[in-house]
Amino acid sequence: MAEIKVPELAESITEGTIAQWLKQPGDTVEKGEFIVELETDKVNVEVISEEAGVVQELMAAEGDTVEVGQVIAIVGEGSGEAAASEPAEQKEEETKSTGVPAETSAPATQEAVEEAPAAEEQSSSDRTIASPAARKLAREKGIDLASISPVDPMGRVRVQDVEAHSSKPAKSAPAKTEAPKAAASGASSDEENGRIVREKMSRRRQTIAKRLLEVKQSTAMLTTFNEIDMTNVMALRSRKKDDFLKNNDVKLGFMSFFTKAVTAALKKYPYVNAELDGTDVLLKQFYDVGIAVSTEEGLVVPIVRDTDKKNFAEIEASIGELATKARDKKLSIADMTGGSFTITNGGVFGSLMSTPILNGTQVGILGMHTIQKRPIAVGDNIEIRPMMYVALSYDHRVIDGSDSVGFLKMVKDLIENPEDLLLQG
Repeated sequence: MAEIKVPELAESITEGTIAQWLKQPGDTVEKGEFIVELETDKVNVEVISEEAGVVQELMAAEGDTVEVGQVIAIVGEGSGEAAASEPAEQKEEETKSTGVPAETSAPATQEAVEEAPAAEEQSSSDRTIASPAARKLAREKGIDLASISPVDPMGRVRVQDVEAHSSKPAKSAPAKTEAPKAAASGASSDEENGRIVREKMSRRRQTIAKRLLEVKQSTAMLTTFNEIDMTNVMALRSRKKDDFLKNNDVKLGFMSFFTKAVTAALKKYPYVNAELDGTDVLLKQFYDVGIAVSTEEGLVVPIVRDTDKKNFAEIEASIGELATKARDKKLSIADMTGGSFTITNGGVFGSLMSTPILNGTQVGILGMHTIQKRPIAVGDNIEIRPMMYVALSYDHRVIDGSDSVGFLKMVKDLIENPEDLLLQG
């Protein structure tokens, strides 16, 4: 018999939430097979069974908060069929000891009959195919998955299906029973009549909110802006993208250009690649750039390591792999820790300009935005050029205005003259 415990997650993470049980009591599990998915402040972690056998007992339910080292399941010897036969064997023993068949030892009651449909409804919900995020959202909203009509032709329930279902008008209940409920829960009349829907924030959303507030309150954050003429880099990408894809089996995007430009600028302005530790400034001698990725449950920032040593193809491949892992909830803690600078691209959502917030203990973050054609003065002429606004948010306690402006100006110059990136090494 083996105990399934919550593993060590990360130095700063001591607990998580049961997002989804992948095995149920009576199920057979192989050694090394995933048994449960945990949601932590940063990533979702799938926990494996160290022993082969049958799941005997689940010690925590989906949605429960569990701590590192806590026993959450028991795996015993045998097969699924053996586990399923245990109740029958137990009934046989009861019959031998009492002389009365177990199923007739107590008369059936109307209450037991009424409970049967509820049990069937629960099993129907368990059989519904749904993403972990959809199951979690349905659980928070108190929605039976079996009652949701998914858009997916394969019948898989997704987050948008749960949200669409929850937006349907709620059935009104008798006024006599609603008033005491509102008084007990503190719900407003707008909530009771369906004009407001109360929704519990996910653990990750709570963590994001807490850390963003901490950054705003604990740093002297400023933002400086510039604009980049994207003409040359777009032309270079257009000329080379087919050969690049053919030779490297990965698409050439703008992120590799910006990552290489940022890395070159970090070398010239080392305080932008630093961290404040009390009264000491830690100047990092490595270049691990975080790339913000939007997921169903919020923004995550996986790290592209050693960007000074990677070429364009290696950077594009790393970004693609990390983005896929982020959206599939497969990122590990190691994928998201230790970055020295961050790039976030609001342009993919159409953002024209923003002031990005610093990421954790880093002192700089670059915000990219949408490319928009605008009339620009080129010499004495007015031309229509594809332009992008960029923003650098920085901690003024570490970075002076001259360094922040110089850093952003260097990124601008390198993107506008992309051939110069080849000279940066």
